Amino acid sequence: MIKQPRWVNWILKDSRKIPTNPTTGTYASSTNPTTWSDHQTAKQHGNKLGYMVGAGIGCIDLDHCLHDGQLTEGASIIVSQYQGNYIEISPSGDGLHIWGTAPEQAGFRRTWQGQSVEFYSRARYITITGRTWQKGQLLPL
Repeated sequence: MIKQPRWVNWILKDSRKIPTNPTTGTYASSTNPTTWSDHQTAKQHGNKLGYMVGAGIGCIDLDHCLHDGQLTEGASIIVSQYQGNYIEISPSGDGLHIWGTAPEQAGFRRTWQGQSVEFYSRARYITITGRTWQKGQLLPL
């Protein structure tokens, strides 16, 4: 992921995380690569990093799945299916991002076993915190 120029920064506005172009500081678009940058540039312009999924990289987003450091039942089942994948804690501290490889396809949002689950592999950005929940690799999602 670090080698791909799909990096952005983000700002918090009205409780939403808005992606910004690391070079200009203006809003970044999930469908316009000219508004993204390389990892080093994004890192130099702030510690709030994001990644535009696509080009074979996807992410499963589990919201509100950590309570006092423990996984909800639904999240525990999902996470157990990705034991070799890199997983990090979201900026809120109560969610997880499961990173991996995936063909570009339409994303989805649904509830499974009481757990909010989102999946994206194109035209979307996901925040990056570096707060590792599980060490791993980019394995198939």
